[in-house]
Amino acid sequence: MLKRFLPNEQVKSVLEIRPEDLKARGIKGIITDLDNTLVAWDVAMATPEVTAWFKLMTDHEIKITIISNNKEERVKLFSEPLNAPFVYGARKPLGQAFKKATKQMGLERDEIVVIGDQIMTDVLGGNSAGFYTILVVPIVETDGKLTKINRKIERRILGWMRKKGMITWEEE
Repeated sequence: MLKRFLPNEQVKSVLEIRPEDLKARGIKGIITDLDNTLVAWDVAMATPEVTAWFKLMTDHEIKITIISNNKEERVKLFSEPLNAPFVYGARKPLGQAFKKATKQMGLERDEIVVIGDQIMTDVLGGNSAGFYTILVVPIVETDGKLTKINRKIERRILGWMRKKGMITWEEE
């Protein structure tokens, strides 16, 4: 059961994820979380670096869909300037939003990677739905109320996994 919380890969930032590496793995699409994955949870718009990353992926014909548990206004405001399709009110880790994003992209599960900053929502949801998952370090240490609870649980799970040798990266 705890293996569902284990990402396939871990990086410090989405900006470290290169299209060449994804394509070599047969990846044609990305399902990404928004808050604390692409930008801090209290930042409305994409940074120039994130905008450039989206363009880089698009130039390499890698589709990106943003899925977020946040409200429509928040996700739409961020996604529309990037011309990125999105799913709001996703209720991750439940699988419906992942299925919707997959259908929107017209790709198969093994052609998509799920990227996010939380193992309780992004990694668990992506793994449960059968995707390759990449965990990123949260952009900022502050969170909303529900996320704070998730982070406490995550720290315990990650600590147990580290003790068992299941993960090798260090926390920042």
